[in-house]
Amino acid sequence: MILQPVLNVFLLLLLFAPVAAIGVLALVKAPGRDRGLWVMRLVMLVALFTMLLRPGIPGGATQTLATDTDIVLVVDTTASIVAEDWGDGQPRLDGVRTDVQSIVDEYPGARFALITFDASADLRLPLTTDTTALISSLEVLRPEVTSQSRGSSVGIANQLLADTLSNAAESQPDRSRMVFYFGDGEQTASSTPEPFDGSAQYTDAGAVLGYGTTEGGPMRLTTGGVDGSSGEYIQYEGTNALSTIDEQNLQTIAGQLGVEYEHRTADAEIALPEAPSTTTNYAESGEVGNVIELYWIAALVIAALLAVELARASMLVARLRHLRAPRPGSVPRGSSTERSPRGSSSERSTRRSSSERTETERADGGDA
Repeated sequence: MILQPVLNVFLLLLLFAPVAAIGVLALVKAPGRDRGLWVMRLVMLVALFTMLLRPGIPGGATQTLATDTDIVLVVDTTASIVAEDWGDGQPRLDGVRTDVQSIVDEYPGARFALITFDASADLRLPLTTDTTALISSLEVLRPEVTSQSRGSSVGIANQLLADTLSNAAESQPDRSRMVFYFGDGEQTASSTPEPFDGSAQYTDAGAVLGYGTTEGGPMRLTTGGVDGSSGEYIQYEGTNALSTIDEQNLQTIAGQLGVEYEHRTADAEIALPEAPSTTTNYAESGEVGNVIELYWIAALVIAALLAVELARASMLVARLRHLRAPRPGSVPRGSSTERSPRGSSSERSTRRSSSERTETERADGGDA
């Protein structure tokens, strides 16, 4: 049995100990019929504490290959990257995401950086070994808003790429560097594409990956909203505008970087280059143990006990709804008025005094 707590164990004890003490005190002072509820609540607290400890059992070991490499991904985010000519009519961006996952799997242990470009280039993710952050960044990646598009250059990321590679080379010169460029090569700016010559001296390997077809694919309008698309297509002269791949531009970029060009299609596996010579072997990388998580058992216990608490609360609410408030002017049962319909003793004494005075007055009148 091993533990992988979400917080430091001492911090968890500091948080749970006061609550547990209050629960035990309430259990001791509770009447007999309520003790069962407090026992259930204490069990729920223990189950929550156990879940946060994340218990597990070893499930074997897997050899890992550590790649001592910095990999920079340059991704096109212009409107054409969502042209629907990938696979069965999917956006090209889906193909980019699939290929990035393949690259992550091929070079475990590498550091990754993400650069995107449309009208300008941005460093979305600096060099990191956190591949979860990389994949998450790609999942939420959306192309530029169509209404704000003013044309883009396929080489606009050249300076940012060169700066990222040079900074990596200066900080850790012993690491190798790879560059992967993802795009369709479509130049919509009137200027000539900027060259990537400045990045070649820092690039040991990589590839330029091209997406799209010569027939072209329609592009949906992008709005910048949550889903990123309005559902309508970009129009040109009354019909859907089509984006086509420009492989000549992509081959030029590959030549400038000193890497190979590869046209990508959904029915073909990506051909990735071998990792540079600084990649370590399996023996040097060691082993990583797999763990079978057991926290879900505690989660089921908590869910069951919460269901009991909710059922009990629902019954109490149902009972309260059947209780009716007394109507205005009505006399509650058991009140003194109801128990003495003829009036209290003081009221009867007052009536007798009044009657005696009346008789006296009558006698005086008769004498007169």
